[in-house]
Amino acid sequence: MTQAGSAIVVGVGPEQGLGATLARCFAEKGLHVFIVGRTDEKLQHISQLIQQAGGQATPVVADVTLEQDISQLFATIRSRGDMIQVAAYNVDSNIPAPFLQTEIKTFTTLWQQNCLGAFLFAKELIAIMQAQQQGTLFFTGATGSLRAKPPFTAFASAKAGLRALAQGLAREFSPHGVHVVHTVIDGVIDGERARRQFPDYVKTKGQDGLLQLEAIAQTYWAIHQQPRSAWTHELDLRPFKESF
Repeated sequence: MTQAGSAIVVGVGPEQGLGATLARCFAEKGLHVFIVGRTDEKLQHISQLIQQAGGQATPVVADVTLEQDISQLFATIRSRGDMIQVAAYNVDSNIPAPFLQTEIKTFTTLWQQNCLGAFLFAKELIAIMQAQQQGTLFFTGATGSLRAKPPFTAFASAKAGLRALAQGLAREFSPHGVHVVHTVIDGVIDGERARRQFPDYVKTKGQDGLLQLEAIAQTYWAIHQQPRSAWTHELDLRPFKESF
């Protein structure tokens, strides 16, 4: 069924990445998609792919940790005048480092990208969705959202903060029709980053041991379509072979 309105995906990078896959999924459902990231070349490429498939997309270069960039992003979104049906904050910056070798800059950067940016983005978006009295906002979490494991202590602290933010928003704004969802990606996604950074691990896990991009996107869309009487706030996704 064709949907009317727009979607927003923050954290769109490579073609074989979750941000780009979510953007294509939302566009295939008939939504105009605002794709947001820091690299214009990547955004233009994903926008062209969406348009070639018959969808509509607006690329917006922005650093979501900066208030002025968020303000400019939402000025662009408001100028279109669409109802915002669904949005995904999909920033997943990670810098592994043993605790005693973790610099203040590393800790701060991870918090800014994974948590502060989500706060700034949500503050603008929730105001729109509250006025609409509808809309779904996804926050993409990680295994570290629930448990910290070296050498990812700084990353986990940021993701735990993101989870707390999502909980607070869900409790405050669900009664106003805003569906806030936190997803725990408990495993490795079969995408460009994993295949580039640790190809041997990807090969060892095999296709059944990795989260597939299209499968994640399908789950996001299914959650977005849930009736209000049975909303999911938090879910975890992992391959059926993943131990937990």
